Amino acid sequence: MRRILFLLFTPALFAQVTTIEEILVVVNNHIITRKVFQQTVEQQYAELYRLFSGKELDEKLKDAREKTLEEMIDTYVLLDVALEKDVHNYVPSETEMLEDIKKSSSSTESELERMVRSELGMSLGDFIRQRREFQIVQSLLWQEVYRKVPVEDQEARIYYNEHQSDYKKPARLRIRELIISKGAASLEQASSRDVLAKVQEELKNGASFESLVRDFSTSPSKGTGGDLGWVEKGLLLSAIEESALRLQPEEVSDVIETDKDYILIQLIGSEVEGVMPFDAVKNEIVQKLQEPKAENARMHFIQAQRIRANIRYLVPKEQIIES
Repeated sequence: MRRILFLLFTPALFAQVTTIEEILVVVNNHIITRKVFQQTVEQQYAELYRLFSGKELDEKLKDAREKTLEEMIDTYVLLDVALEKDVHNYVPSETEMLEDIKKSSSSTESELERMVRSELGMSLGDFIRQRREFQIVQSLLWQEVYRKVPVEDQEARIYYNEHQSDYKKPARLRIRELIISKGAASLEQASSRDVLAKVQEELKNGASFESLVRDFSTSPSKGTGGDLGWVEKGLLLSAIEESALRLQPEEVSDVIETDKDYILIQLIGSEVEGVMPFDAVKNEIVQKLQEPKAENARMHFIQAQRIRANIRYLVPKEQIIES
C-alpha cells in the first residue's frame, strides 16, 4: 500500500488536553492544539529528512506545514467515518497489536517502551494507538475506494510475469531437532551416551520422535517438540543441513555429533527454490495495481467526507501555516 506520511502522527496523542492550550482547529468533536500541531510538524520534518535529500527534500519541506495540517484534519475526519461504518471492529485491538509486536520483536513491554521513547519520543501506548488508527484509516479507504477499482485478471498476470523476481521463493527446510548435551564431566558424558542409546532404542521400537524430544531434549526447542519452523537453506549448521537433505519426510537422521552435543533431526518437509504461483500472490498484485488507479477516487472520497464534517478554524489557516 502507498506510504502516507501524515499517519506517522496519532490523533490519540491529542485526544485529551489537560492544560489550557491554544486550539487551532476543531474537527467534529476533536481538537488540534498549537502544541500538538508543532510536535507533528517536527515528526514530519524528521521523517522527510530520513526519506529524502537534496532538491527533492527542499521541495517536500516547502509545503510540509500545510500538508501536515490538512492531513491531521483528514485523519480525524476519516476516523469518524470509519467509526460510523464499524470499520474499527475489523482491526486488531491495541492489546492484540501489542502482543504481536512483543512476539515478533522478542521484546518485553518495558523494553519496547524504552525503545519507542528513545527513537520516536512518544509512549508505547501512543505508538500502539497510532498504528491501530493507521490501520483503521487504511481499512476504510480499502473498503470504500481501492477495492472498487477493477483490475483485469490479464493485467495482474502481466504484472506477475514482469516482476517474478519479487515473488521468488527460496529453498527451505523444516526439521525437528533432539539435542542431548554431552556435559563437561566424565559422569555427565557417560549419562549423555546412555540417554542417546535409550532414545535410539525407543525410535527402533516405534516411539514418536516428537514425544522423545519433549522427554529427552536439552534444547529450548523441546517446548515445540523440536520443531524449528521453516528455515531457509544455508542458515542451518552445515552438518545438520547436509543430513536433512538426505532424509525423506518423517525420517530421522543418524547421530550428528558436535563438540558439545549429540543431535538427531527429523525432516518435516522441504521446498526447492522457485517462484510463488500466481494464484498465491494474485490478491497482493491486485491491491498493488488498484491503489494508483484509485488516487482520484481517493481524493474525491476524502473531499466528500470533509464537506460532511464540521471543521472550524479558530485561528486562520494562513497564520497556522506561517507561524
